[in-house]
Amino acid sequence: MIADAALLARAEALVAGLAAAGLTVATAESCTGGLVAGLITAVPGSSAVLERGFVTYSNAAKSEAIGVPADLVAAHGAVSEAVARAMAAGALAASRADLAVAITGIAGPGGGSAAKPVGLVHLALAARDRSVRHLERRYGDLGRSAIRTSAVADALALLEDALPAGLSPARSVP
Repeated sequence: MIADAALLARAEALVAGLAAAGLTVATAESCTGGLVAGLITAVPGSSAVLERGFVTYSNAAKSEAIGVPADLVAAHGAVSEAVARAMAAGALAASRADLAVAITGIAGPGGGSAAKPVGLVHLALAARDRSVRHLERRYGDLGRSAIRTSAVADALALLEDALPAGLSPARSVP
């Protein structure tokens, strides 16, 4: 669990905004291992907005739980825009949620390469009747915990930006 007061405050505001809008969320997490869902469920009343969470750490789990095509993973790698988009779309399809956020990345300390260094994270947000939004981050080799915390913060930002006008905090993800 992330013990960050600022992130918890953002999660509280997000839960309130989602509840006010009547929206529910699903998560599909790889490198964050359920931290986004965990942060949301730290907020009282989150059961009204968190529909379900998928921790799809392995490639097989991505395929079996949320329908990410194995050939997509083979062609692009698990840490890629294509897979993040497929994870978000798959979590949305495998749930009753209105929004789905997905995260896949390399938190380190190992596992990186020149093309895909430690700190590379792909996030995506899927919403019913909207195109999937993608966000790539290159946090650098900040350490495993800092990379995962940064990815959670960006996942929250994607969800905040998906709230209807007036219910979202005054922030935006580039």
